[in-house]
Amino acid sequence: MQEYKNENKTNIKKINLQKLNLTAPDLKNPKESKATVISKWMSLWIEKALKENLIKPNMLMPSKAEFAYFLGVSVGTIQNAIRNLEDLGYVESKQRIGTLIRGKQPAESAIRKLTSKREMAIAAIKDFITSNKMKAGSILPSSRAMSSIIGYSNNTTRAAFDYLHTTGVISKSSNNSNDNIWQVASINFDSNGKKSKIEQKTLVDKVENDLKDYITNELTVGDKIPAHFELAKKLNVSIKTVHDALKPLVRDGILLTRRGRYGTTVIKMPYETNTSEGIEKSIFAPAKDTAFYFYEKTQNTIKRMIAENYDIGSKLPSIMTLSKELDLSPNTIRKAFHHLAKDGYIKFSRGRYGGTFVTDIPSTGEEAFKWIAVSPQYTRVTVN
Repeated sequence: MQEYKNENKTNIKKINLQKLNLTAPDLKNPKESKATVISKWMSLWIEKALKENLIKPNMLMPSKAEFAYFLGVSVGTIQNAIRNLEDLGYVESKQRIGTLIRGKQPAESAIRKLTSKREMAIAAIKDFITSNKMKAGSILPSSRAMSSIIGYSNNTTRAAFDYLHTTGVISKSSNNSNDNIWQVASINFDSNGKKSKIEQKTLVDKVENDLKDYITNELTVGDKIPAHFELAKKLNVSIKTVHDALKPLVRDGILLTRRGRYGTTVIKMPYETNTSEGIEKSIFAPAKDTAFYFYEKTQNTIKRMIAENYDIGSKLPSIMTLSKELDLSPNTIRKAFHHLAKDGYIKFSRGRYGGTFVTDIPSTGEEAFKWIAVSPQYTRVTVN
């Protein structure tokens, strides 16, 4: 698995917006969106400042919030403008760092770029133009109508229209900025009459493939994968991205997730065609069943406590108090309370005299549960 470079933000010099002495652009141009005007203004400023040696490549741009305050627009508008700049190679955005100056040609980056929904929408609009054999001057559907056609949100489609406008693929056929009348300006783009070849893979998809390669090269069946935060550090992505990328591997039977110290274990190699189920999977309940067992066990503990120590109308201890007494997380107690209230055993009351009150005395009989915790060494023993 390729490791990705982490840049230290403290070593990057940030451009001070207050010292640039910039003149704000005219944002009342009715023929272009604010994001388009701002992206053109920023590109001209970057070209000039680089030429005059006022700024240098790899310097950190002022934040989106600073630009938004300076220009009197929303942060979202600045975000769209910077996306246009990034597409044109003037800047590069990096996770947990910010937006770096690159100039006209983007520098080689060790950080993978997420294929965003906007880029996919751009490809879909180009495909719409080519598949309908539209020519320069042909009228396009409004952004709202186009969003329904290509299956993306109206905001994403508008951002795609702005980019295509900036790059000269489409243009407005009205002088009124509130009119959503767009027309094809040029058909000279990359599709060449075929489907656009943009790689429609999200960062999660790419991380999923990297994890498959990592498992293939570094692990074997029965090995436990590193913690999420370790994988996130290796791939220079967020823990949430790693979490989302692992879900398909669990769904496809490559990994098995178990609670507590057992962690997540490899039960099949990613590119293996053998679909037989291993013993380690047959003796463990799925993670969803394990979670159910855990919460139901807590509910039964509280049921028994109510039956032995409380009467109808009695007030129960707070969630935090029970959390300490039972050595469980407040969230676990809260979920157990929620299910007990749903079953009619307790009710919640707000206000000065509020709290959690007993409404019915539960039975103390407990149900049998699945056997879900065994020694990991057992999975390595062949059963005859």
